[in-house]
Formats: sequence, structure tokens, C-alpha cells
Amino acid sequence: MKALYKQLSFELKRFHTKEKQIETLFIGGGTPSTVTPELYTPIFELLKPYLQDNAEITTEANPNSATKAWLGGMKDLGVNRVSFGVQSFDTNKLKALNRAHTPKQAKEAIIHARDLGFEHLSLDLIYNYKGDTKALLLNDIKEAFELPIDHISAYELTIEDGTRFSSTPDVRQENEDLAFFVANKIKKKGFKHYEISNFGTYQSKHNKGYWQLKNYIGAGAGAVGFLKDTRFYPQTNIESYISDPLNITEELLNKEELFTEKIFLGLRSNIGIQKSILSEKITRKMQILLEENKLECDDTHYYNSNFFLSDALALYILD
Repeated sequence: MKALYKQLSFELKRFHTKEKQIETLFIGGGTPSTVTPELYTPIFELLKPYLQDNAEITTEANPNSATKAWLGGMKDLGVNRVSFGVQSFDTNKLKALNRAHTPKQAKEAIIHARDLGFEHLSLDLIYNYKGDTKALLLNDIKEAFELPIDHISAYELTIEDGTRFSSTPDVRQENEDLAFFVANKIKKKGFKHYEISNFGTYQSKHNKGYWQLKNYIGAGAGAVGFLKDTRFYPQTNIESYISDPLNITEELLNKEELFTEKIFLGLRSNIGIQKSILSEKITRKMQILLEENKLECDDTHYYNSNFFLSDALALYILD
């Protein structure tokens, strides 16, 4: 935590952060619940003067390590939102995904969080693991909505280099129908689909900040920060990061790259694309998509109502 504290102190100055300026704080990486709340205390004390009074403060949590005591300690620090890495309520699927928790532990952790008074609760589900069926996923959704949550992130399984599944890529199945199936079933339960993988009666301010290309500090090994037109990458190796947390690589994005990101991110979410940033050529393409009912618009923005077509639409617009 000393390295994290050092980097955060540096970044607050680099970003010219003022009092009560930070809208959201996100403690992520999947395993914050393996760190005792006491170790987070110096970080919260450092950030407290910069946090808005109504800031959204989220922590991710593994159901097996998010004990009632841990959740209570995090709430005492000011956390008001918890995102649980549930992935599934199917015992066999959890084992195959190498998850350490059981369906019972996931349910108990979320109930504990509700009982402690957390304002917002979310859980993650994964689909298109080999063997996933509509019946299995429908049960996952049913189980999720029996819990006191106001947000779901539903992710398609992806295989990343260096992960456990990189040597067995066949564990991921190709079934586009399941993406539409999962999204439609969640929406029918009353959760708004506000980004390709995110649904809720509550929409995460933290998530939307990324898609709006707002400035954000990324602190920790492998984190990413963004300021105006530059991304910042601390070292990914934990030991190297601890020894030198200020060894940060910078990536300058040009106007074309930033514009491309605005198009892709705007189409993947309900952020939309601002009309005023578009050239005449691209505006004509937008009008064609509008006439074909592939986009919607208001006075200031174009919006995509089918996020699963976002990449194809972006490629057409940017061609």
C-alpha cells in the first residue's frame, strides 16, 4: 500500500486535483476483498478531501472472501457500492471457471451487503463458456434477480494471453444468439441496457466516466490513467511496481485516435455520439443509418439502440 499511496500522491498533483473534485472511486482488480479494510485506511484518508460528498465509491469483491466483517469495514471507510464477481450460480460452471466460491457463498455475501446498508449492489455473470445453454443462463438470471441488486454486468467469456484458459481456447464457445438471449432476459426483468455488457436500474457513474473519456487516475500495478489526450501505464509487474511506483509509461493519443474512441464508445453505450464533433461526410453516413432505423437521435446526439451491432456500425462510419 505504500507504493500505491506514493503514486496516488503524485497523480493528484499531476491531475491538478482540487478539493471535492473526484466523482467516483473504484477499487478493482477482482480481489480487493483479500485485503483487510485497515490497509485501505491511509488511501481513504489521502483521498477524502478530494471526494465529492455524493461520490460513488465502489469496491469489487470475491464472494468467498467478502465476509460480513470485511464488508462492514469497507462500509465504515465510505464504500457505498459493491460489485461481486459471481460469474454463475451453477456449481459445475464455477468449478470449471476456477472460481473459489460456491453459489451459496455468493448469495450470502450479497445478502450481508444488503443487511449492512450498502446503497448499490452489482454482480457479474459470464456467458459463452463451453457448455452454456439457454436453460443454464436463464437460471443464472433468475437467481440473480432473487437478490437485492440494482445492476448486472454480463460479459462474454474472452480468452486472454497468459491466463489459465489461453492454452485451452476451446472452452469458449461461439454462440451469438446467447448474447441477445441474455440481454433480452435481463431487460425483461426491468434493468435498462445502458452499455453492451451493463444493465441496471442504477447506472454506474464510474463506468460511464470511461465511456465519456473523462479524466481518471489509475493507480496500482497494471492500472491505466487518462488525462486530456494522454494515457498513463504504471508497471504491470507487482514487484517492479512496488520498488518504483512512479515508473509510468505515457501514450499520447492524436485527434484521430480520440475521435475513433468517441465513435466506438458512443455506439457501445447510451452515451451516444455528439453531433457537433462530426464532419459533413460522417454526418451523411449517420443520416443513412438513421433512415435505416439503425440509429436514433435527438437535437444533440446520435444513439445506437442495438449495442451488439456497435463495432459493425463504427467500421462503416469510420471507413
